[in-house]
Amino acid sequence: MADLNTRISDFVWKDLNEKHVKGRIDPFWESIRNTGTELWLDTGDMDEAETNWTAEMSALTTNNTLLNNEIQKGIYDVFISEAKSIVRDLPREDRVKEIAFILNARHGLRLASKFGGYVSVELHTDTAHDIEAILYYGKRYHEICPEQFIIKVPYTAEGLIGARLLKDSGVKINFTLEFSARENVLVTRVARPDYLNVFLGRVGAFVADNKLGDGSGAGERAVIASQNWVTGLSAENPWQTRLIAASLRNYNQLELLAGTDVYTMPPKVAAEGRKKLNGSFMSRMHENYEVSIYDSAKDAHIEKFWEVDKNVLALAERLASKVPSKGSELVHIAHEEGCEDMFPSLTKEEKKIIASDGKIPVYSRWQQKISEGKIAPDTLLTLAGLASFTADQEMLDQRIKSIIE
Repeated sequence: MADLNTRISDFVWKDLNEKHVKGRIDPFWESIRNTGTELWLDTGDMDEAETNWTAEMSALTTNNTLLNNEIQKGIYDVFISEAKSIVRDLPREDRVKEIAFILNARHGLRLASKFGGYVSVELHTDTAHDIEAILYYGKRYHEICPEQFIIKVPYTAEGLIGARLLKDSGVKINFTLEFSARENVLVTRVARPDYLNVFLGRVGAFVADNKLGDGSGAGERAVIASQNWVTGLSAENPWQTRLIAASLRNYNQLELLAGTDVYTMPPKVAAEGRKKLNGSFMSRMHENYEVSIYDSAKDAHIEKFWEVDKNVLALAERLASKVPSKGSELVHIAHEEGCEDMFPSLTKEEKKIIASDGKIPVYSRWQQKISEGKIAPDTLLTLAGLASFTADQEMLDQRIKSIIE
């Protein structure tokens, strides 16, 4: 296997000849940087990234969806065909997964070479509940580009354990698919990643789409609460964890959340903000944005996005003091500490419902379980996000199969 890994590494580095983009200095983005916010572009599209890249930007982030968008353009079809010979001795399903890994690594290297910054690369969704696979592929990404790759690990029980083991072995981690302060308290204490996230757009969309409120302020409040917790916890730790306000949806959020550790910005949002905002920014981390929640939503527990209760703190400390070796053990401890709604027990049918709803779960399907404390809105969004990534990963895998079989 070591020989295969070496051949794959040589293959993804072969003929890498991207023309380096030297970002221009832009006072607009410099003003945001001066509030303490790192600026990352959220895209896998090379041309979009080049159009928006400036000297103040330090990284790009991809995911299963963004990579799939690039693969479906056909730009890697020949590359996939060439990769077939390298993995020919592996079982069929392993061949597909290896080529998906190769594609992630190759595209990440192209971005790293062209722009010179960090690049977040994401694990195959099949690894989400497999600690050994998280370690295996995470370490291999790191070995291919240790100076620039940041490995994205998803929020699952196994992900928390796998990310901690990777971090302890010197791998830079971007822990992903969080939607609340309480999830990020757990991640900061247990996984100790370099970066973690709040996908704030989906928080507001969950509230608005389910008619629980108008959605305004919800994602922003979740980000600011998370930032305060992560900053406070990191100050007590010998390691540093930084919060990402992930995948901004509205250019106004550039102003509303200035001072957050990191922004990941789709190029469209970055361009619109550059055009419409005046370029004068100050930290807004002291703000307490109002969230409009309708009276009919009093049992929806929307406050779970920004409040952290004593049960969560107790769980975080217990897990941090001794990280379990298995995901099932972590889930059992969570239930013992009164945090069942963070790691719920779901039937196969319930998992299918989450997948069928897309990125924004339908509240009415889960209303009773939420009111009973058996699941929570932030947990639903995490599960839905992973299901959505899984669907896009399957599309990518199907394209690989169509070429190599």
